[in-house]
Amino acid sequence: MGINEGGRLRRVAVCAPGDEYFNVEDLGIHNINEPADRELTGEQHDALRGLLEQAGAEVVLLPEHVGQPNSVFTRDSALVVGEGHIRVRMGLSSRQGETIWMSEHLEALGLPCLGEIEAPGTVEGGDVILMGEVAFVGLSCRSNEAGVAQLESILTGLGYEVRVAPVADDAMHVGGVMSAIGSRRVVCCADRFPDGYFEGFDTVEIGFLNPSSGNVICLGENEVVVNIAENGVTASALAEQGVTVYDLDLSEFRKGAGGPTCLILPLERG
Repeated sequence: MGINEGGRLRRVAVCAPGDEYFNVEDLGIHNINEPADRELTGEQHDALRGLLEQAGAEVVLLPEHVGQPNSVFTRDSALVVGEGHIRVRMGLSSRQGETIWMSEHLEALGLPCLGEIEAPGTVEGGDVILMGEVAFVGLSCRSNEAGVAQLESILTGLGYEVRVAPVADDAMHVGGVMSAIGSRRVVCCADRFPDGYFEGFDTVEIGFLNPSSGNVICLGENEVVVNIAENGVTASALAEQGVTVYDLDLSEFRKGAGGPTCLILPLERG
């Protein structure tokens, strides 16, 4: 079976913010809240990469995709399933060019394309969390019914049990309201998921305070990275449940509407 998001992070793809992240004329088209500070953004991304490496992960640094300020959010532009990847189709039209760019990089890294989401379907990587034999999938403003149906067919063929939950627009992706914090353990926002969605998994419930309330990077079993600039409550709740929490200020990426997991594409775990 492929990646378990709760396993030890071994290899990860990131894209350092350069000219493209700051070269935005129309913020609305790219779903960017406000312009980021170049120097501070660079410092924050450097700190994230340093922490990932300190935790034992090989960090694969990709160049920005020309004309795509959101390419820094590598999570959304593909789905790695362990033995290969699925080429997605972005729900935000201005990002659709990123999928071929990312797919080509993954092919070069030895992760062949195992399937593709085709129009009119849309699926973004932030709407898929793989945990062993279970794939948690969000039906959201970015991942539509046609895309989720295609994804379910692909993942079922690869041996996954697919569980689909609706995601309110205020969270954008399922990854905004849940994350793995261990191989069989998740943090999730209360009252956001159907009964039985997390059957077989231990849950730490938190309140929904912002679009990334449930968005944390799992480094390994009960070991996570939290954006302390907006999720101090989440950090405290996890610490109280025995989770080791690494605080990072990633506020300049919230300006781009991204949370911690948006900045990484896990390539290998376990």
